[in-house]
Amino acid sequence: MQQVKAVIARSKGAPVEIVTINVPDPGPGEALVRVQACGVCHTDLHYREGGINDEFPFLLGHEAAGVIEAVGEGVTQVAPGDFVVLNWRAVCGECRACRRGEPQYCFATHNATQKMTLAEGEDAGTELSPALGIGAFAEKTLVAAGQCTKVDPEARPAAVGLLGCGVMAGIGAAINTGNVGRGMSVAVIGCGGVGAAAVAGAALAGAAKIIAVDLDDKKLAGATRLGATHTVNSSEQDAVEAIQALTDGNGADVVIDAVGRPETWKQAFYARDLAGTVVLVGVPTPDMTIPEIPLIDVFGRGGSLKSSWYGDCLPSRDFPVLVDLYRQGRLDLDAFVTEEIALGDVEAAFEKMHHGDVLRSVVLL
Repeated sequence: MQQVKAVIARSKGAPVEIVTINVPDPGPGEALVRVQACGVCHTDLHYREGGINDEFPFLLGHEAAGVIEAVGEGVTQVAPGDFVVLNWRAVCGECRACRRGEPQYCFATHNATQKMTLAEGEDAGTELSPALGIGAFAEKTLVAAGQCTKVDPEARPAAVGLLGCGVMAGIGAAINTGNVGRGMSVAVIGCGGVGAAAVAGAALAGAAKIIAVDLDDKKLAGATRLGATHTVNSSEQDAVEAIQALTDGNGADVVIDAVGRPETWKQAFYARDLAGTVVLVGVPTPDMTIPEIPLIDVFGRGGSLKSSWYGDCLPSRDFPVLVDLYRQGRLDLDAFVTEEIALGDVEAAFEKMHHGDVLRSVVLL
């Protein structure tokens, strides 16, 4: 058992706190990771606001990279000293998705069996709920060994740790879910962290035309740096009409909704070409419903309407490849790191998130 500093959300909407927590020694199938960097993601804010569930207190943080410090019995895929990116899709190998050869959809991903707990105060011993089974706003965290993907140790932790969630979600939405290929046209609606990553993924896949759509000119400029060939400020012009005008009146081959609202999903539906693909990677809230669209339009336009879970990634396959592309200078993961902060700055990072000032604040430990 070790005691380390960590950031928790104690109750719904309350400011986060730095506390001391107990981290057990790894048991069978588990790994203890010394965290080096962890991005501040919207999902962490959703946890704090009670938007995921009410299993407080939460140990926040999940977009992380670090070094394996110890492993439990039976762990062979990683060893102490390995540099790893953490993930929340530790495939089980046994569920119906895994059995049919689609582990990227694993429905029973593993987390650590043992619980980290509060170490001090009246509630000492209270079990913590780690965000996405990771909990990496902490000097050290305990995870299932399958949540650790070994990558090039020369890579910058602050950059490659972002593959643990948002950047992988966006890149995967383009490459894995949208099947973007050479010469295709792609539109991305919403150019925050995930949307900007979708732009980068489309560029990596060789798309000929990449149209970035947002309300914020700063985000559009960032999307251009990551590979967008055209930009549309949808506060000034109709997004659907603009996308169609840039694609000879046809619409894009793939349209990615990185916002996750009924109105943006409807824009994506009508901004695609016949037999085109819509990819929903922005996360809607439970109260949102699909907007009214005539069923004849669903039939008549053909194509695919897809949701992208975690960029439909398989971490063991995708993380090392993307880190290698980053090391070769072909994927600019550094562009997603807006600022590097300390554990005590997480609450301020949430506030900046509300104002759209950052792609990612990254906690360095």
